[in-house]
Amino acid sequence: MLKKLTAALFAFLLSTGLAFAQADVNKADQAALDGIKGIGPAMSKRILDERKKGEFKDWSDFETRVKGVGEKSAVKLSDAGLTVNGQARGKSAVAPAKSAGKPFGKKKDGKEEAAMDKPGATKG
Repeated sequence: MLKKLTAALFAFLLSTGLAFAQADVNKADQAALDGIKGIGPAMSKRILDERKKGEFKDWSDFETRVKGVGEKSAVKLSDAGLTVNGQARGKSAVAPAKSAGKPFGKKKDGKEEAAMDKPGATKG
């Protein structure tokens, strides 16, 4: 009975996002890194191999040195609990996705038109 209750509580915490691993890339061992969602054994090995060359100074250094980690994945790893020198990755450094077109514009006659009024436009 206790096992079922513990399992149910654990499942609830995971589903609500209240329980997640936290690890600093300069201090964590392989098991702690593997506990971060998005990091598997191959990536944790790459992280540890790069760390042997010297600690990561900041997120930019981490992204540059670890193959397979770019801005988007760094934000996801940070959201999952990974830090560099205790710092989470700022989301503002990631450029927003480019729009397929301007949502509003002016026609040559000076009247405004919505993008949805244009032929072939899709609602986004």
